Amino acid sequence: MSKSVLVVGEVASDGVVKATLECISEAKRSGADSVEAILFGSSAKDAAAAAGKAGAGSVKYVEEGSYSLAQRAATVEGVIKESNPGLVLMSANTYGKELAGVLAARLQAGFASECTEVRFGDDGQPRAVRPMYSGKVLAHCKLNGATTLATLRQNTVAVTDDGADAAVSDLALAGSTDGVVLTGSNSDAAGGEVDLSEASVVVAGGRGLKEPENFKIIEELAAPLKAAIGATRMVVDAGWKDFHYQVGQTGKVVTPSLYIAVGISGAIQHLVGMQNSGCIVAINNDPGAPIFKVADYGIVADLFEATPKLTERLKN
Repeated sequence: MSKSVLVVGEVASDGVVKATLECISEAKRSGADSVEAILFGSSAKDAAAAAGKAGAGSVKYVEEGSYSLAQRAATVEGVIKESNPGLVLMSANTYGKELAGVLAARLQAGFASECTEVRFGDDGQPRAVRPMYSGKVLAHCKLNGATTLATLRQNTVAVTDDGADAAVSDLALAGSTDGVVLTGSNSDAAGGEVDLSEASVVVAGGRGLKEPENFKIIEELAAPLKAAIGATRMVVDAGWKDFHYQVGQTGKVVTPSLYIAVGISGAIQHLVGMQNSGCIVAINNDPGAPIFKVADYGIVADLFEATPKLTERLKN
């Protein structure tokens, strides 16, 4: 089989999405003979050069005005059938999970999700490492078939910038929208906020805040850190914050360099979503709270006293 990798990713208003650059960098490290990228977005042409610096040898860009799963799937499927890559890699974000599942079903291809590493073996078949059972074990998977697919968990690999200039060309959207086009979404960060999925620092709040008005304590702490804001499932279910803030097994899995948990007891469903963070700081008035079992630093105190003091110190 071919030891080539096709990375499928997105472009935002400020350039290539970091999760896409991570996929390209990991593809370069995988032992692939070649790495090609397809970038979707309204400003994809202007951002294509950054994909080359991350390790892509060639880049196709698709100027996409609005998101249509049917059109993306048809477009990528056409490239796969033309170039026959050994591995198709995309981020384990909302778009990547959706597209990878559709393509794997259409192509009847091997598929590994939420991977933290991909490498080609001596036999030319890709191998993937992925967490299982709430991160308690790491599964080492061999992907069989002429073309296979994988999604890469965000913030788990380093982005490289020592690549060369890539050959850039445009690519037309294929297929039809099937009448379904995404015209708006509340899954991304609101204006001015840091995207939770790609943040290097996350400040999250739980039911220990007692009422939704007190979430301003989290926002004030996040501001000097330029951090993304997270929340527990109980907070989201109570209607304090929208679902796209939720961290945990049924929300987003985050791996920032720093995770500050305020008023979070540490239910297993939440720990699954943040326990692999680089450094975890917990503020809770219960010394027996499960969150302290995974925390690198624990502050046993009233969050309404400790958190504003921490915020003030950071401001200064």
